[in-house]
Amino acid sequence: MREVTEAEIRESFVNCSKGEAKRLAVPRDLADLPWADLDFLGWRDPGAPDRSYLVLDRPDGLVGVAFRFPRVQRGFLQRNMCNLCMTAHPGNGVSLMTARKPGKAGREGNSTGLHMCTDLACPLYIRGRKSVGPMRYEESLTQEEKIARMTARLDEFLEQLYA
Repeated sequence: MREVTEAEIRESFVNCSKGEAKRLAVPRDLADLPWADLDFLGWRDPGAPDRSYLVLDRPDGLVGVAFRFPRVQRGFLQRNMCNLCMTAHPGNGVSLMTARKPGKAGREGNSTGLHMCTDLACPLYIRGRKSVGPMRYEESLTQEEKIARMTARLDEFLEQLYA
């Protein structure tokens, strides 16, 4: 992903108002992020623990999506798998992220969701830059194939979001 600015991030959101986008918490360390290792920018809102955000760099421009997720406590021994990067996490490491649909559908309360890493660090897990511990499921796919699978799943999610 290319390095983006705070202004570009705020302008990219498709499922919240301009006022909401103006008020949301953008990461303060944008200049320090490992942009070459990111397929999307994802972060949690430190001031609103049930909110997170994802920004994708698409051929037609940036697409930002605001998510909400429940703060449900799961057992530590229970493992859940992210639908994007296929990383298995213990406890609350995977959450159902729900996004309000853009436009009239969203104003009517329609949304779509995706089980994702709660920390939205999928690109870093795929590249081995971040780990959930010693127990990791091994796949026979190459890193490039894992990235392609994640990108395809993000495309499917965006199709559902706009449907």
